[in-house]
Amino acid sequence: MDLVKYDENLFENIKHINEFGQEFWYARELQPLLEYAQWRRFADAIERAKTACQNSGHDVNEHFAEVGKSSEMPKGGTRTIEDFMLSRYACYLSSKQNPL
Repeated sequence: MDLVKYDENLFENIKHINEFGQEFWYARELQPLLEYAQWRRFADAIERAKTACQNSGHDVNEHFAEVGKSSEMPKGGTRTIEDFMLSRYACYLSSKQNPL
């Protein structure tokens, strides 16, 4: 990953706050910032990050919440796509899994 391109403002600009005041990031919004061209590659990194989270003694479900998002199809209709709500710690672990 080219750290020169990284700007903390980009990361903070995609931050969300839930109804409980907790910050989170959607993995699909984080994916391009970490320079993953394909979702499946980033999903693999997230799975490795979940393992690292568990191995460090943290509750994986508190840091990686699976969510489905509706995505519009080119010819109409919608489909549900996989996404994750990530804590700051989960974002950190996922970025460390980047094989670049």
